[in-house]
Amino acid sequence: MQIFLEKGLARGKEFDLFVYPVLHKQSLTKFVDSSIVFYADQEGFEGAVGEWLCVPVLNGALTKKILLLGIGEKRLLEEDSYRKLGGQLAKRIRESKAKNVAVSLDAIVSPGVSGRDMIRAFVEGLRLGNYVFHAYHAEHREKHSKNAAKSVCIFAESSSLITAMQKGLEEAESLVAGVCLARDLVNTPSMDMGPQQMADAANEVARLSKRIKIMHIDMVEMERLGMGAALSVARGSLYEPKGVHLIYTPKGKSKRKIIIVGKAVTFDSGGLSLKPADGMTTMKIDMAGGAAVVGLFRALAKIDVDVEVHGIFLAVENMPSGSAYRPGDVVKAMDGTTIEILNTDAEGRVTLADALAYAKTLQPDIIIDIATLTGACVAALGEEIAGAMGTDRKLIEKLIAYGRQTGEPIWELPMFPAYEEHVKSRIANLKNTGARGQAGAIAGAMFLKRFAGAIPWVHLDIAGPAYAEREVRSDTPQGGTGFGVRLLIRYLQGL
Repeated sequence: MQIFLEKGLARGKEFDLFVYPVLHKQSLTKFVDSSIVFYADQEGFEGAVGEWLCVPVLNGALTKKILLLGIGEKRLLEEDSYRKLGGQLAKRIRESKAKNVAVSLDAIVSPGVSGRDMIRAFVEGLRLGNYVFHAYHAEHREKHSKNAAKSVCIFAESSSLITAMQKGLEEAESLVAGVCLARDLVNTPSMDMGPQQMADAANEVARLSKRIKIMHIDMVEMERLGMGAALSVARGSLYEPKGVHLIYTPKGKSKRKIIIVGKAVTFDSGGLSLKPADGMTTMKIDMAGGAAVVGLFRALAKIDVDVEVHGIFLAVENMPSGSAYRPGDVVKAMDGTTIEILNTDAEGRVTLADALAYAKTLQPDIIIDIATLTGACVAALGEEIAGAMGTDRKLIEKLIAYGRQTGEPIWELPMFPAYEEHVKSRIANLKNTGARGQAGAIAGAMFLKRFAGAIPWVHLDIAGPAYAEREVRSDTPQGGTGFGVRLLIRYLQGL
């Protein structure tokens, strides 16, 4: 599907579907004829959020159907409103099987949202709402290809608005490429997305831009660096662990050095602390943090930021076998911290211990880790909100604000000092579990805090929003969501 921008309304052009987004209780007489206005009144269409009405156009008109899409009250419009609108349109285009679509956005311009932000969000929603993963289903792939729209032409009257929208369109396409790559990685079964395939995906991204370099940390190098924690998790698998260190260098002088660390457990059986069968069915998603890192750098291949960005993940598989690490073992992380293993299913934090310790040696200004870390965070915040914990309050507040803008919501959980006791061990520096049944998401963050040291750090627990069990937003179909890519890009752009 190609997306175009044009100045002025289409005249003399044929479209299968002409789309008018409508504000709540907005008069329709300015852009549709009286018969459609009458029909909309009869159907009770008022332009509320999510409301829509599709009307066939007869008498040989160039436009075959007109679609009215509600976006809600003008005073409530924010950037994410346009993203949801784009996702809704993607669904209606599929249903109508329209090939050539026109959209007029003039009537819904909000003074609180720039033209660039409006079109970026709208196109993100349109593209992401149209996303499907059908690598293993040829019939669905063919059906989707057959029914897909060929073009969407977006019209606006103002030349300055078109100029601003063009910049937003280009940025949206790069963002969508990053999000869709992350979704593809998460949705791919673990049999085809092990540690080596994660490293291969990072390689492909690094080839897209001269500003992106990649370093690989193989098992021999991990052993040399003393990454005993991550290596212990990987011991039970047939697949060797693979570490990846991506580096983005800006065109000009770098303002700061930011490190993004992703959890990349390509399949989590629980190890010897074996999960129940139902608990394993979606554990291909346990590398969603690493996927977000790869998706972020896919976007950075086309989007300029003024900071040096490092993306790090240690890809491992957590499996039970005769060589697997055991409950009761004590393992040593790269920085010398000893960890008592009480549950091999709390492997993510053990792997991240070495990834964070490695990141710390690079002396960054800020470290952000992103991980499907705990079911406790899902219990606390549900499936649509990520938890944020860390040592830099201003950074957390920024991420929450950017999450609102990008449609990736975050809520802060408290790093209550007394809870640090929950992860202290009697025989080692730390244990990899917290107090039974208490504040599990915070305990995970307290564990990770030690490895970030004095560097400002925030942990994002994305166990809920990394994967959608059902469609919860119009721009987020069931499956991997690519959560974090847009949020992190927006944060980096704001530095």
